[in-house]
Amino acid sequence: MPLLNVPPWIRRAAAELGLWIAIGLVMAVLGPFGSSARTPFERSIYWLGCMVGGGLIGIGIDEVIRRMTGHFWVRLGVVSVLMTPPVTVLVWFINHGLAGTRLTWANLFAPGFEVFVVCVATLLVRQLIWARVAAAPVAVEVDPGATFRQRLSAKRREAELIAVEAEDHYLRVHTDAGDELITARFGDALTELSGVKGFRTHRSWWVAAGAIDTVRWLRGRGEARLKCGLVVPISRSQASELKAAGWF
Repeated sequence: MPLLNVPPWIRRAAAELGLWIAIGLVMAVLGPFGSSARTPFERSIYWLGCMVGGGLIGIGIDEVIRRMTGHFWVRLGVVSVLMTPPVTVLVWFINHGLAGTRLTWANLFAPGFEVFVVCVATLLVRQLIWARVAAAPVAVEVDPGATFRQRLSAKRREAELIAVEAEDHYLRVHTDAGDELITARFGDALTELSGVKGFRTHRSWWVAAGAIDTVRWLRGRGEARLKCGLVVPISRSQASELKAAGWF
């Protein structure tokens, strides 16, 4: 399935899981809070369990708090405090499963402060990442000739532009769906087509770059033969751009 067709919530869930796995692996390598005494395998299981499990708890709490306040630091502090007790219980059970630590009240509360510190640090990283993603500009594909196309009838509005020819106070627009006569100034058309790849070949002609088949220049005059069979004149004053593009 193409990535763009994946529902946003699945992409978000996959990103969240990847983030917490990455943090867990980093913590396993660093081995803080005495976990370096464990074997690499035990450290990996321990920190992946703590980070992924704790991350899910934090996300659940954050979804509720986020609807109540949008303040970055208030949200960070409240979620960190609220998630510390359940995450501490999670750590308690993981320690019991990996090392056989006795399930006593003393063992339960012992890592509480360490859990809080890790919650604050990891949530801070998560909030900064998602804030950056939310602030990132979304690339929008824009048709540079959209304004000019609005001048055409519905039949040719989505057609491929080939050339624009000035005829007195009118413009004849050549497309792959036929040509059409519209009322507009040639100068206005050139402005609206400035973002489209093309060339002004003559004082009364504009040609799309992709429509050109061959270009001939002979005795101070030139002509461009288009793929549709149309032959367009090239004046000396407008030849430099075509020459710079390598047409002759």
